[in-house]
Amino acid sequence: MAAGAQKTRLGRGLASLIGDRFDEAGLGADEDRRTVSLAALKPGRFNPRRNFAEAQLEELAASIRERGLVQPLVVRPSSGDTYEIVAGERRWRAAQLANLHEVPVVVRVLTDQEAVEIAIIENVQREDLNAIEEGEGYKLLIEGHDYTQEDLARIIGKSRSHLANTLRLLKLPESVQDLVRSGELSAGHARPLVGRPDAAALAARIVSRGLTVRQVEALTQERQAKPKRREGKDANTRAAEAELHEALGLEVEIRKGKGEKGELRIRYATLDQLEEIRQRLLRRSYR
Repeated sequence: MAAGAQKTRLGRGLASLIGDRFDEAGLGADEDRRTVSLAALKPGRFNPRRNFAEAQLEELAASIRERGLVQPLVVRPSSGDTYEIVAGERRWRAAQLANLHEVPVVVRVLTDQEAVEIAIIENVQREDLNAIEEGEGYKLLIEGHDYTQEDLARIIGKSRSHLANTLRLLKLPESVQDLVRSGELSAGHARPLVGRPDAAALAARIVSRGLTVRQVEALTQERQAKPKRREGKDANTRAAEAELHEALGLEVEIRKGKGEKGELRIRYATLDQLEEIRQRLLRRSYR
């Protein structure tokens, strides 16, 4: 399948992947809708989601007991009379808790590539993934199916900086990634730790002390080597630096040149910080 065709189909969203035309029952013209036993289903190999919170599964199970399973699972044929879940593993798990014996499914014959795309896009669109699972899904599409970061950012409706920052989290030590997977560490907490040799120790400190994202950013900046201040920097300049640091939450340096010339340097640790600075400057420029 050509790369252009891949991207066109993926950009149309989850609905176009699981069926172009739906009748009144929600069944695509080329699909097979049926009811199958839970025992005949198995988790998908390409589902980026690995963590299923017990409390959320219980809530969904209670809803299923009350109203039934409204949305069918998307599956593809596997060996024998079994099926591999492409989209809807969480509903399958909740159905087991609700003591159902059968669930409605839409059966489609899909390639591995199509199964990857559906699994990732469904979860991203629903924001069901933690940041590490999301990054692993993006990596699989980029490395496995030749998407560029720019194309993928446009297709999934996320900013280029969001996608790049999410992928960077995969460079963290496995112990730190596990904290993000479990929800003990947010993506905002983890981003400043990327590339640091003491990332694991800092992550443990963040969790134990309950530090905010701003506190983490300040902590990591303090540990970076600070540039030497020029001799003779006057009190007004130092006060201006302090005011800007307080306003931005970032390290700021003012360097005086000849006469009234000089430089203002703002150091950022993540692309999100750069984007925030850019947005602030643009908002002021249009007033």
